[in-house]
Amino acid sequence: MTATDPATLHASVATKLEARDLDIYYGNFHAIKNAQLSVPENCVMALIGPSGCGKSTFIRALNRMHDLTPEARVEGHVFLDKQDIYEREVDPVTIRHRIGMVFQRPNPFPKSIFENVVYGAKIHGERNRAKLLEICEQSLRGAALWDEVKDRLDRSALDLSGGQQQRLCIARCLAVDPEVILMDEPASALDPIATSKIEDLIHELKKQYTVVIVTHSMQQAARISDFTTFFLMGELIEIGTTTDIFTKPRDKRTEDYITGRYG
Repeated sequence: MTATDPATLHASVATKLEARDLDIYYGNFHAIKNAQLSVPENCVMALIGPSGCGKSTFIRALNRMHDLTPEARVEGHVFLDKQDIYEREVDPVTIRHRIGMVFQRPNPFPKSIFENVVYGAKIHGERNRAKLLEICEQSLRGAALWDEVKDRLDRSALDLSGGQQQRLCIARCLAVDPEVILMDEPASALDPIATSKIEDLIHELKKQYTVVIVTHSMQQAARISDFTTFFLMGELIEIGTTTDIFTKPRDKRTEDYITGRYG
């Protein structure tokens, strides 16, 4: 692996999330091989690589989503603020609140816009209507959706456009006050205008959160990320600033992918 630890590039910025010696298996298939990755606080880290190279598999290990897949096995360590989230005593549900996730396709619940946003807060036991309304507004504002839906919070979330549904899912994620947001190709099912809104939103989110995004689009990675990680056949090949990865990659395989020779 050719890698520059992003934390060393910005020594004044703390590492928020770190994968160390990470191996992931599906049955006997070795999907991710000895991956090492440090993600600085308040940045956007993009994961790129050909389809099937392990990007989504890797990102799902960062908040213990593989616990929900019977045949999956994760070995190694993932640290959130230097705490190993795979230690036996750590509650995976708590981890998924601290490290939220937005999936490739919008997945709103068949409930009202309001009930979608405050779902997590209610699960945590919040019942005060005024507080729930405050959480709803704050989260929708954070997802750049408030002005579009503030007069129809009681309408079904399924009535929203695809791009609005995805921003609603981001609002639902923000409502439980995460520290890290994982996004697995959040704009791949959206049109260019909706994609642009999601990208603008990601740029705003990094002021308050650490964001890790899987993207199939190198152009998108170049537009929105501070750091880029290149995966190939289950291996993390190279990490660096996005500028370096796209203009002066150190590994020939990264250069071949960036220049379109394969993938």
